[in-house]
Formats: sequence, C-alpha cells, structure tokens
Amino acid sequence: VGIQDMGAAGLTSSSFEMAGKSGAGMKLYLDKVPMREEGMNPYELMLSESQERMLICAKPGFENKIKEIFEKYELHAEVIGEVTDTGNMELFWKGELAGLIPIAPVTELAPVLDRPTKEPEYLNKIKNIKIDDFRKISAKKAFKTLLKDENIANKAYIYDQYDAHIGTNTIKMPGSLGAGAIRIKESGAAVAMACECNTRMNFVNPLVGATAAVAAAGRKVAMSGATPLSITDCLNYGNPQNPEVMWQFAKGCEGIKIACKELNTPVVSGNVSLYNETNGISVQPTPAIAMVGVLKDAKKLLNSHFKESGVSVFVLGDTGADFAGSLYMKSLFGVCGGELKELDFKAERALWDLVIKANDKGILEFANSVGVGGVAITLAKMSAFGGVGFKGECPYDDERWLFSESFSRSILGVKGKKNIAKLEAMAKEAGVKCQKIGKTKTNNSFELGSIEMSLDKLKKLYFSSFSEILSK
Repeated sequence: VGIQDMGAAGLTSSSFEMAGKSGAGMKLYLDKVPMREEGMNPYELMLSESQERMLICAKPGFENKIKEIFEKYELHAEVIGEVTDTGNMELFWKGELAGLIPIAPVTELAPVLDRPTKEPEYLNKIKNIKIDDFRKISAKKAFKTLLKDENIANKAYIYDQYDAHIGTNTIKMPGSLGAGAIRIKESGAAVAMACECNTRMNFVNPLVGATAAVAAAGRKVAMSGATPLSITDCLNYGNPQNPEVMWQFAKGCEGIKIACKELNTPVVSGNVSLYNETNGISVQPTPAIAMVGVLKDAKKLLNSHFKESGVSVFVLGDTGADFAGSLYMKSLFGVCGGELKELDFKAERALWDLVIKANDKGILEFANSVGVGGVAITLAKMSAFGGVGFKGECPYDDERWLFSESFSRSILGVKGKKNIAKLEAMAKEAGVKCQKIGKTKTNNSFELGSIEMSLDKLKKLYFSSFSEILSK
C-alpha cells in the first residue's frame, strides 16, 4: 500500500507522515522492532536515525509474502504494527501503552519556518555575459582544453574502487556513459539509473538549473531505451540563514516540482544537505537528481558509445548559442554567467519518446544525451569509450556551437538506409529536428569540422587526465 524511507527522526517521522497523509491512525509494538543495540527504550527506538531502513504498509494477508521476498535477499523484515482509524499514534512496549499522540496536530499544524529570501545581487552582474564578449578560440584548442577538464575526464580512478556488480545483474557498468543498468532475472526487464546536476547552470538560474537537472537525468535514462519513471534528489546548498542562499534553495525546489510534473516523473524520496560553506562562501546550488526507469526487455538496452565503423551519426534536437553557465566559458575564460533559456518540456519529452520508440523498433545502434561540453565533447567521449573513430562536419555556421549546451538534445547511431529513413520519418512526425553529423570509422582518428585528434591521444586525455589532476 505504501513505503516510506526512514530519514531524519527515524520511525517517528516515517510513521507520522504515512498516517497523517491518509488521515489514519497507527499502532506500533516497539518491542518487535529489530534492534542493533541491547537495552533500547521506546524513546530511542522512535527517534533513532539508523541507516538502510524502510517502513512498509502492506495489504492485509500479504505479510508472509513480503517476508519471503526479504529473506530471498537476506534482509530482515518484521511486522511491527497496524493501521487504525483512530487518528492517534498508539505506542506499545511489552504489552503496555507507552505513548498516545494525536497525529493531525503534529503533521498538519506544525509551525512553518518561513526564512527570508532575497534574489542574489551577483545575478545582476553576470546575467548580461555573452559568448561574444570573449575572443574566439580555435575549435581544436577548445576541444583539447575541455576534454581534459575535471568536469569531463573519465572518473574511473574513483568509481573503480567500488564493486558495481550487483549480484551478477549489472548489464551496463559505471562510466559506460549515460545511464547504468541492472537486469531483473525473474522478468527479463532492466532498471536504468542516471544522476545529473550542472552546478554552473544552477548558479546562473537556480530554477531553470533544477529543471534542467531533472530533464538531463531523465534524458540519460531514455537514451538507454528505458522509460523514465521517478526521481530521488539530494539537495545541496549553502547556509539557509543567508537570504540569498535561501532564495536559491526555494527556487531549486520549485524547479524540481515543475519539471517532475511536466515530465511525469514524481519525486519518491530524497534528502537535503545545508550549511555547505567555507569562510562564509557557499557552494554553488547543487540539486543532484537521480532518475530511475524501466525497460521491459533487457536485451534491448541501448549502448551509449560507438560500437563499430560505418554507422551514421545524428544529432537530435535544436542547437543554439547557449553558453550560459557552460563549461566552455568556465574552462576557457574562467567565467560563469549569462541567462538560461527556459526548458521546453514538450520538446524534452518528445525526444525521450522518440528514442524509446525507435529503440523498441530495433533501428538504433547507440544513443547518448548531449550534455556538458556540447556535441563535440559528447561525440569525443563516445569515440574514446568505444575505441572507434569518427569523421563528421560541423553543421553550424559558428564552430563554437559545437560546444553549446542547449537543452533537449541527443546523439543517435543508425545503420542502413532503411533504418535511417525510418528514423527521419519518426523524428518528423514527433517534431524533433534530426540532422546527420557524420559517421563512425575504423581508422585511428577523431575528426569533427576543424577538430582533428588521433584516437590514441583522445583516449589518453579522456581516461588519464582526472587521475593526473588528483595526483598534482
């Protein structure tokens, strides 16, 4: 019937939230709660914030079924109470009533902490910054600089230290670009997961930046062929006693709410980390979003990198001179500024649905979301990870647009004239711009417009730069 993550205040907050939202009551038998410590009393049990716990409200008669599922995965589950219609929280300890608390006043009439908010003054200083304010740099130089930036370089140096094989069910490993995925043996389905947050965009516009984080996480999941379903978030901000930081936080929450409603990906859990500052300087707003989706047939999971030569490569979605909060401006000129355009949710969802449908028809070879660093860097990572070369032309009048970070775009690979015709027809019907940019190739090079680099050098910069940065 329901499930609740046990976060701050543990069993108290979880049980009160579940009962309060339904207008019900609850009986809890606290001596039946599994305990890690001996001699715990009812007060400690209700307020303990032990990790890795969930409170489940099951349908009557299915208690043993739930226990069987938990036992299969070597997890502990116990029946500790029942739902009532009293509107009260009744706490029992070894057969005696230890607490009786009315639920509604606690959940519905709690005092609201209304902290003051103020739009940050820095926004007036940075909003008029544009890419044309800076000298032009060759695409080849920009490409090399961004490729070895810590925001782009492969992070295997960190995540390879952890076991990513989930009961031998991992079918797309970390670092494979885009979403990771695990299979569900019993059903043949796959669960795809992706995390996303661009702190620079959230610094420039906390509301649009938050919507973009939700959309980008969903886009990564969709590019695996899975349907994005829901998110969890980790909201990291500075000191909320600073009205400007509180304004960022409020706007970020609003942005997530808007995006999840428009994209039909509800928030099912999350947490908040505040007071992240050093010497009075707060971190950039960081609403990290993790999106989860399902692909009914795990065998249809899409790769996110080049696999072989001779595959036509397409850019889907509209590209413009969108450099607000971009890595291009930050990495090359040390500037984070500009004005973000609002995200077009219909265009975003149309892109997701198009790729999911095209993958289901079996006409795609690979797909990847265009993110930080734009088309050029996305293609470079796909080439480096797949170990396959690429040759393409710049489809834009200004090569700087290769590094634009316009929203709602992806890279697709299609092989064969019939499949290309199918993709183009589907894209036209969906109202999604579809533009061929090049082909994968066997020789040891990456070429895009005036950008040329050997595949060996490309791989070295992408795979080695991060560990070199940390070792300095």
